[in-house]
Amino acid sequence: MSADLLHAAFDDQVLDSQRVFRAALKALAEPGLVQSLIPVAALDPLAPATYAVCLSLLDSETRLWLAPAFDTPTVRTNLAFHCGCAIVAERELADFALLDAQALDDLSGFCSGSERFPDQSCTLLVQLDGLEGGAALSWSGPGILGQREVSLPVPATFWQQRAARNDFPRGLDAFFAAGQTLIGLPRSTRIAPSIEEVA
Repeated sequence: MSADLLHAAFDDQVLDSQRVFRAALKALAEPGLVQSLIPVAALDPLAPATYAVCLSLLDSETRLWLAPAFDTPTVRTNLAFHCGCAIVAERELADFALLDAQALDDLSGFCSGSERFPDQSCTLLVQLDGLEGGAALSWSGPGILGQREVSLPVPATFWQQRAARNDFPRGLDAFFAAGQTLIGLPRSTRIAPSIEEVA
């Protein structure tokens, strides 16, 4: 491991990690609502929010799969040093997957859990340029009063891929990060065309 590649992590490892963890839980509890995270230095090519979520959620017992855009010596070195997580080459083994928008066309291989152990599914950590600007879709389900319109800039194939792997309680949970902000999308959230677009 090259010390030249190491970057700073949280200022206060325990407190900052807890703050980000609580924000991540809130993002899943209130799907589609933007959560602001504490300031963390970016780790190129990871945005501050992406890096913060990795530092908070990954540890020595988690296995991470990296999309090609994030499979760099700097990312590998820092996540191994600060988190202790194993980086795997096989999607089927991953507890977490770090993806960019280009990698959302194909979610094949990621574990969606089993009927007996639905919690043993892969969680997607998706970095985007922003959290709006895409097609407006209507989100509904637990944590959402009525319906919530969200316009994540992701390819339409992502929603098709997610639906094909969502058989509640089995499914994929996802976090979308951009800048210092985060949106959660649990498997329990239902996605439909925007009411305005249908009208």
